[in-house]
Amino acid sequence: QVQLVESGGGLVQAGGSLRLSCAASGRIFRINTMAWYRQLPGKQRELVARITSDDSANYADSVKGRFTISGDNAKNTMYLQMNSLKPEDTAVYYCRVLASSRNYWGQGTQVTVSS
Repeated sequence: QVQLVESGGGLVQAGGSLRLSCAASGRIFRINTMAWYRQLPGKQRELVARITSDDSANYADSVKGRFTISGDNAKNTMYLQMNSLKPEDTAVYYCRVLASSRNYWGQGTQVTVSS
């Protein structure tokens, strides 16, 4: 069973940057969509960014122009570059991969932005 492992979270001041990584423990075939979600305590998980197999990317309005999603097939890794971070970006961030009929989630990584 392939697992996704996120890294790169941490504490950063407002205006700073972080790059999250999501590494798959093995090769995932027929990927349809790769995505990043985030979740605040007591709230539903929300979509932050996603990229489809045709390299079409979509972003939540709250992160457009600040976040960039990308993938490196050779490394079985996807990324979320986060710039100009704001305190409201504070959340646990999760990566997700949809492939054929399979749905993979990472365990989450905490991002905290101080004001």
